[in-house]
Amino acid sequence: MRVVLQRVSQASVQVAGQQIAQIKQGFLLLVGFEEGDGQEQLERIAHKISNVRVFSDTAGKMNLSIKQVQGEILSVSQFTLYAALRKGNRPSFTLAQNPTIAAQNYQTFNQLLRASGTPVAEGIFGAEMKVSLVNDGPVTLVYDTDQLV
Repeated sequence: MRVVLQRVSQASVQVAGQQIAQIKQGFLLLVGFEEGDGQEQLERIAHKISNVRVFSDTAGKMNLSIKQVQGEILSVSQFTLYAALRKGNRPSFTLAQNPTIAAQNYQTFNQLLRASGTPVAEGIFGAEMKVSLVNDGPVTLVYDTDQLV
């Protein structure tokens, strides 16, 4: 499982010209799954994201979590995080999880984030989306379950 987290002052998603979700201060998450990802990976990344301290405290240090600043999350499915880029010029997406299973994992992941107490808005799994954001900092983190110890 891979998640690109961007700290934002605002973010939104459009599908077919209609805005379907928006947040103010919080995280934009681009979320991708590979074959074999399941409950263990979902719980691990949801816990990490819910507790990461990247918001500034009164001293200006990144020391506060999203819960402490009453932030929101916009979660967007992103199978292209598993693009294979070594050969040729056209990415291959064979490493991405089967869409039926990935859709279930995406919903479960968003529910785990909500269970931590943070509001979560969502894109539409599998839809062609237009994502807008104002990256705050910028602060961008990449979570990959294959690299977490």
